[in-house]
Amino acid sequence: MVTAQRFAQGMTFEQYLAFVATPENLKREASSLGGNKREDRAPLLRQWHADTRLSDAQVGALKWLATQPKGPAKVLVISEEWSSDCRRDVPVCQRIAEAGGMELRIFPRDGERFSAAPEPDPGESPNADLMRQFLNRKDGKTFQSIPIAAFYTRDFEHLYTYTEFPAIYHKDRLLAAVRAPRAGETPEQTKERGARDFLALQRSPFFRVWADAAVDEIVAALHERLIVGSLA
Repeated sequence: MVTAQRFAQGMTFEQYLAFVATPENLKREASSLGGNKREDRAPLLRQWHADTRLSDAQVGALKWLATQPKGPAKVLVISEEWSSDCRRDVPVCQRIAEAGGMELRIFPRDGERFSAAPEPDPGESPNADLMRQFLNRKDGKTFQSIPIAAFYTRDFEHLYTYTEFPAIYHKDRLLAAVRAPRAGETPEQTKERGARDFLALQRSPFFRVWADAAVDEIVAALHERLIVGSLA
């Protein structure tokens, strides 16, 4: 369960952008895929938010959802800015919150150290209690997937949780192809070229397509939850 008091401990989007650029954040470990060193990603997050424009249909749907008696009013986000999925979707979640007049709060997933464990360690992360509620269980394994965007009513009744990336983004298959060895490459060359190609993918129009898909997925799920009463 998430209480109003716990939710209020999170950061607003602007507070999160300020936090991302601080020495306190930059000294924390990042994903091992990024060499465990953080960069100031605040400008990227701010620009992605500025460039995000919801369609009239998306805005209209969000406004309708927010006016329903049990409509979404609170958005709890778990994020780490080293994650390309977070850089893509967290600013989008802020736009969703703005369109629907929802209150959004952001919590870092990890503490000082990057966690590759399937479940959070309360001794390492101050937000382990939150992450534990949204663990991603698939293919017989458990992951601390991010971003998490959990939607609640005004009274903190849970409605829906968006996890990691939209269903149409087949990330594992795409990354396997992008990072696969090419003829004549050394392992080091493969690693460097794969990193460049994935960065190019993040800067391509396809990342915007998947960001738009995240909005549609969230809006459709919230609508189904209100009309049907469940998502399954």
